[in-house]
Amino acid sequence: MEYNVVTIAKVMPVSPETDREELKKDIEGKIPHNMKLHKIEEEPIAFGLVALNVFVLLNDAEGGVEDIEKKIREINDVSEVDIVDVRRLL
Repeated sequence: MEYNVVTIAKVMPVSPETDREELKKDIEGKIPHNMKLHKIEEEPIAFGLVALNVFVLLNDAEGGVEDIEKKIREINDVSEVDIVDVRRLL
């Protein structure tokens, strides 16, 4: 499948004690089958809290940005999900 869009979702865990590796696995399992998880980067915020920037590849015809946000919100250890960027791949 060819992907032409990358979206970045900033995922905030519920607390600094949240197991980030487990959260990454949970996020990976929530990515819809017609999309591809490219990578997850950690971003220190403050007081030990670390956000996860989730890069997902998709086809713009699918309109799936809302799906990504909705699926990640379903995870118990997630406090907040914000789509921070959507870009076309060249």
